[in-house]
Amino acid sequence: MKTVLVTGVAGYIGSVLARQLLDNGYKVLGVDALFFGGDAIIGMYNHPNFSFRKGDVRDAALMQDAIKDSDAIVHLAAIVGDPACRQQPELARSINGDGSKQLFDLARKAGNIERFIFASTCSNYGKMEGDEYITETSALNPISLYAELKVEFEKHLMANPGGKDGMVATPLRFSTVYGLSPRVRFDLTVNEFTRDLSLGRTLKIFGEQFWRPYCHVEDLARSCIVVLEADRELVDGDVFGVGDTSENYQKKMLADEMAKIIPDAKIEYVKKDEDPRDYRVDFSKIRDRLGFTITKRVPDGIREIHEILRDGVISDPDSTKFRNSNPEAI
Repeated sequence: MKTVLVTGVAGYIGSVLARQLLDNGYKVLGVDALFFGGDAIIGMYNHPNFSFRKGDVRDAALMQDAIKDSDAIVHLAAIVGDPACRQQPELARSINGDGSKQLFDLARKAGNIERFIFASTCSNYGKMEGDEYITETSALNPISLYAELKVEFEKHLMANPGGKDGMVATPLRFSTVYGLSPRVRFDLTVNEFTRDLSLGRTLKIFGEQFWRPYCHVEDLARSCIVVLEADRELVDGDVFGVGDTSENYQKKMLADEMAKIIPDAKIEYVKKDEDPRDYRVDFSKIRDRLGFTITKRVPDGIREIHEILRDGVISDPDSTKFRNSNPEAI
């Protein structure tokens, strides 16, 4: 039975991925500094194939010890998102940059790690030229510290392919994520918009015309397993966008979908002609090469967020614990 080391295991994607791995017969060794607490992993704690070590990915001794007990790594731990990185730039550089490189180099030298999967982002593209769809071969144009650090680490991985027998490294450029997770977040576009409308607030949308690809958290997590199980020659030293080409939305399109599910939605549009991020992505590569297809679409995510709030399951959805950054500090 393979053991997968998941960094950031208590996070929004990590807590979903860990459960999927356990359901698929893997052992999971989770590492997390628990900046946002550990509630998301409580439900796994008594699973015989789950183990956890609290700590920082920058702790070389901790990570060396975790690596020697693992067969593969899915690296999710990071200061996540533009606002959070903007608030704590030095911490972001230390964790997302230096910490990630150290982890990768330790894993490569250890000799026992077969796969190293890295959670990157479609934000690396920045802004598309004209109306052309972006692919993995398009120019990268990171316009935030968050994306800059992702691009920097991608390059580090791509410069060290595993070859015939070495560690296979694969960056995955995730779409903008949404949906329910054991670690709920309301600082993500679909989740945040749905929360506000579900609570009867007037939603103000800035820049309704700008494009972004979206993908449910369960599908993003599942893509890691698809890559983990793919033939090595299909994924070694290559990068994949994760999503579905039909799931590119403008903000107004998201609002239109929300109005179908929340009929009394109150929405206002504020004209904004400049948005640094504006891109539509073609995800044919991961579909055609690896057979990856999504199982949920944006309306599914809207519906599940709306229902959990409608039913009063979350008592204070405005709590800062549901964000990766403090909005008052931005």
